[in-house]
Amino acid sequence: MTSLKVSFRGTALPSSSPQTSRHHFSDSVSFFLPKRSVIATFPNNTILGPPKLRLQASFGKKTKASVSAIVATGVQEVLPPALTNSSVPPTLFDGKTRLYVSYTCPFAQRTWIVRNCKGLEEKIELVPLDLLDRPSWYKEKVNPTNKVPALEHNNEIKVESLDLIRYIDSNFEGPSLFPDDPAKREFAEELFSYTESFNTSVFSFFKGDGTEAAAGAAFDYIETALSKFEDGPFFLGQFSLVDIAYAPFIERFQPFALDVKKFDITAGRPKLAAWIEEMDKNDDYNRTRRDPKVHVEIYKKRFPPRV
Repeated sequence: MTSLKVSFRGTALPSSSPQTSRHHFSDSVSFFLPKRSVIATFPNNTILGPPKLRLQASFGKKTKASVSAIVATGVQEVLPPALTNSSVPPTLFDGKTRLYVSYTCPFAQRTWIVRNCKGLEEKIELVPLDLLDRPSWYKEKVNPTNKVPALEHNNEIKVESLDLIRYIDSNFEGPSLFPDDPAKREFAEELFSYTESFNTSVFSFFKGDGTEAAAGAAFDYIETALSKFEDGPFFLGQFSLVDIAYAPFIERFQPFALDVKKFDITAGRPKLAAWIEEMDKNDDYNRTRRDPKVHVEIYKKRFPPRV
């Protein structure tokens, strides 16, 4: 994974009319480049790949690249800007299906990943919110708890990320993300229940209330869980909702623990290291990710060192 300073010049072709209404763009940006997808932030939106690229790069003390990209049809998606309190709200309860998220929230990221994995980009509209300037209408009309994620479907609102990922998997078309095997389903429920304890142990360590040993025990639990089934590198052997439940948090925990706490969560945990490597290959997940450096900076503010 590489962070690049990139100059973009290209043409975005809307999938609904690939030969017309071409939108030209030109900008220089810094972005996170996973193994097989592209994420580039522009002034008013984000274009996600993998587009067709013509790439020239020179490597020195600072890596720079000049990229010309054509974004055509397929899973490419132009992400809307996050709505603030001054933004015009969507027309609520008009029959459309909307997923209210924040680009920075790991709970919301769970539902976003499921949406992508099931190929629902055109059926579930993504509505991102700015959590630092949250729209007042969201609490009043969508979710009284004022939290994300929330799903507007069939003129009803569904909330809670673990409930939502199962709801989306069960109520929309696309590949199933939950196994039929009773043993795997039972273990999945155990792992869903453990997510809160896992997060609490790691957050306590980051805050200074908990110990490295306690956090290590939480990651040891994950290592053991990943060893239960031998038909694949994921929690239930094959990729499932359980991996989606944990991925957004481990995505944040790993770089902060290493950079700030000097704690390598994969040391002595080969199954966890292999799981992270496999998750890095998942394009549907990668399209929801942010640069690890961004996560570190956010967590540094959230968990400042104690004097």
